[in-house]
Amino acid sequence: MRKSKITAAIITRNEEKNIRGCIESVKGWADEIIVVDGSSEDATVAIAKELGAHVIDHPFEGDFSKERNIAMANATGGWVLHIDADDRVTPDFKRMVDSMIDEDPGVDVYKFRRKSFFLGHFMRYGGWYHYVPNLARRGAVSFEGVLHERPVFTNRMGTIEADIEHHPFESISQFVERHNRYSSIEAQRIFSRSGVSEKKNIRRNITAKTFKIFWKIYIKKKGYKEGTHGFIFAVLFAFVNFLVWAKYWEICLNRESDKKRDRIT
Repeated sequence: MRKSKITAAIITRNEEKNIRGCIESVKGWADEIIVVDGSSEDATVAIAKELGAHVIDHPFEGDFSKERNIAMANATGGWVLHIDADDRVTPDFKRMVDSMIDEDPGVDVYKFRRKSFFLGHFMRYGGWYHYVPNLARRGAVSFEGVLHERPVFTNRMGTIEADIEHHPFESISQFVERHNRYSSIEAQRIFSRSGVSEKKNIRRNITAKTFKIFWKIYIKKKGYKEGTHGFIFAVLFAFVNFLVWAKYWEICLNRESDKKRDRIT
């Protein structure tokens, strides 16, 4: 049996369909459950509290690393497992963590695989069955990055060869709705970092990079082995890149228009 206590930390916003299954997958194993909720307007908070989670309300600002760090700051466990409401922690994962967590004091972060499902289909190929560094030692790790947050730490990263199941989308409509929101955040982040780019750079990212992403997912990472699921998956994720850069292009256009109006007035 492990000696270290584990906090399960979950980021939510309007996740009433998912939060119960997520919490139930760690309840009785995690010593503490924290939900950092982005001011949900549905029953997410009520369900989380009903199941014994400690809920922290923090209006979502589009910065996932900030949400992770809030959870780290409020956790009491020696280790914090960062998961999303659409994750399910498996019995194999729990057993593996229990057997490893106290073994190596030089490890600050453990990575593990997320076994992702696309419309109910396990995506072994296409690049979606990958490691995430989301089991972090409290006090030794912080997170940085807006959408694709990553841990910052001093010592080593270990590996847990067990999966957490990830069920992010019940429908293509849900995929489109979510990435419409995320792409706006990413487009604004690019603009904040780079300002107005040259038109040829924007065109290259809208066209060549979009095709490159499709090629990488469908051909290089063998998404074609997943049949129709793999093809649609590759098209959708390439479209997300198209959407990000199209929105960035729109931001640049609006900024140039504003400058012209300022010069005229």
